[in-house]
Order: sequence, then structure tokens, then C-alpha cells
Amino acid sequence: MTAVASVTLVDKTPEQLGVWLPIANALYAQARVDAGDSPEEAATAAESSRARFFPDDVPSDGHRIFTITVDGSDAGWLWIGPTADGPSGDWWIWDIEVHEAFRRRGIAEATMLLAEDVARAAGVEAIGLNVFGGNDTARRLYDRVGYSVTSVHMRKTL
Repeated sequence: MTAVASVTLVDKTPEQLGVWLPIANALYAQARVDAGDSPEEAATAAESSRARFFPDDVPSDGHRIFTITVDGSDAGWLWIGPTADGPSGDWWIWDIEVHEAFRRRGIAEATMLLAEDVARAAGVEAIGLNVFGGNDTARRLYDRVGYSVTSVHMRKTL
């Protein structure tokens, strides 16, 4: 793994959010299909998520969407913010994506640690996340940075 010189998080501008949101929403829908949802179920879930967390295409209160930068270059994104159904004071990593050209260089791990700094500064006590089945690379990352399994959902298609 090549050392990363400088990973930073930069809040996305409203214009950048407008470009990012449909891309992130489409990737979320695809991840749900890959995890076993029908395309229709995935599209419904993605649109429901968008309506819940981005009313009028603006992030809900407390949600932060960052561009991950490496030496000033756009290397991906991070979406972090409160969870409505968890303990008060908990946040959730809703989405993290490192662009293909920047992968396997420690950027995701550095981003996860920076996310903790952002959460601590906001007085957050714990961060959770979801990882879809089959995403073993992400699971290894989350294990490395200290996340533990709190729930496992399983499904068998008949």
C-alpha cells in the first residue's frame, strides 16, 4: 500500500451536491440490487432515502457530505450524519466512496478516521454503518478501524 500524503475532507458546495446526489443515489440502488433487491425495490428504497435525507435536494439537519481530497484532487466522498432510529447522540456513516484511481492507498482508512474527528467535534458518542453482504473489502476496512458487528441480516431467495 502506498502512503497517502494528504487526505482531507472538504464540505461539498450546493453545486457539487447537485452533481453528487443522483450519482450516489444510483450507486445505492445498484448496491441494493447486488444485495438481492429487485430493481423495482432498489429504486423505491433509493428514492425513499433521497426524499428522507435530501428534501428539496438539500441535506437534512446535521448531515455532512464531503469531498475526499488527496493532495487537492477529488478522491471520493463521505456522507455522515445523525441516525433517526439509533440512540440519541449517535451518527451514521451513510456513504463512503473512494474513486477507483485512488483505491488501495489507505485513503478509505484515513477518511474513516477523519470522520471520527468530525463526529467527535460535534459531540457524537458513537458511529454506526451498514455494509451490504458480499462487500468483503469494506468489511475488512471496518474491522481494521475498530467497528464491530451489531446486527446481521440474512436472506435466502426461494
